[in-house]
Amino acid sequence: MTSQNPLAPDFPGPDPFGTKRVLRGDARLVAAWLLGVAVLVFAMVVIGGITRLTHSGLSMVEWNPLFGWIPPMDAAAWQALFDKYRQFPQYQQLNKGMSLDEFQEIFWWEYLHRVWGRLIGVAFLVPFLLLLALGRIPAGLTPRLTGLFVLGGLQGLLGWYMVKSGLVDRPDVSHYRLAAHLGLAVLIYALLLRTALDLLNPDRLATADLLLEGPRRLALGLTLLVFIVILAGGLVAGLDAGFIYNSFPLMGGRLIPGEAYDLVPAWLNHFENAAMVQFQHRWLAVATFLGLVAFWQWARHRVPASPARVAVHAVLVAGAVQVALGIATLLLVVPIALAALHQAGALLLLTSLIVAGQVLRGHES
Repeated sequence: MTSQNPLAPDFPGPDPFGTKRVLRGDARLVAAWLLGVAVLVFAMVVIGGITRLTHSGLSMVEWNPLFGWIPPMDAAAWQALFDKYRQFPQYQQLNKGMSLDEFQEIFWWEYLHRVWGRLIGVAFLVPFLLLLALGRIPAGLTPRLTGLFVLGGLQGLLGWYMVKSGLVDRPDVSHYRLAAHLGLAVLIYALLLRTALDLLNPDRLATADLLLEGPRRLALGLTLLVFIVILAGGLVAGLDAGFIYNSFPLMGGRLIPGEAYDLVPAWLNHFENAAMVQFQHRWLAVATFLGLVAFWQWARHRVPASPARVAVHAVLVAGAVQVALGIATLLLVVPIALAALHQAGALLLLTSLIVAGQVLRGHES
């Protein structure tokens, strides 16, 4: 049987020179590297969430891609940074009278966020160039990896574009740009993970393709739905919508809040009305969880006792934990630690679905 996966070519017949073994070794090496970068991106998303929750993102008012990793080294440098910060809306409208010590507290989160982004860039680019020079990149994979690097660069630009929106009139970033910044980070994470899994399991054959095809497609659909819920969560974060209607399942004693359609035109409410944005996020999440339960109920009867069944169970567990974290975050009025766990839980749920979709995948011979 010949593999149809271009990421890890195979050859029929005997292999006296160990060619297939070398190719598999290269694939595993590249997969391990990509998984390591994916872990860094996962951490980056959580750090970015904490940066938002602590209102630290506007503490650095300049973008210096080359030398921005160097922190203030003495009192004069700290004072110069603080003086720049005091010229912008967040200080003037929200933090008037803030001390230098208080400024340092928010500065370090944004500094970590930016330096971590540079670390991801180095962790991707240096091994990529080295593996490419050594000829260890599996055939057909270089364009995909190049695209991932380009997306990473665009993510850095998008991050600064987001920060700039909070340095003009309002002491807050655009919630549209925040959701886009979050969405691109999650997309990069998903592509890294999926590529690594493809390399680790290039020739996975489903034992019963017809039985597994339906659950696999449902897993892919739910992956897209979880991504949409994450984007909706970005709008919630950008509008601080989690700080209103801290009850569940009703909002102010009603299923749909009274001001859900206060904005004109009506469609604008779905993107700029904090009450409606929170309503959408919570019920999209509930609908997603119901879909996860349906997936679990359907798939568990169709997969044999194997890693596929473990993956199916993991999806349901990750979904239940994420819903519990979301409700707890809302009821407790968005404590930072719990909200960060909720953001991490979203990525864990996405991870479980990507893994399940890959495990359930079959290849035609």
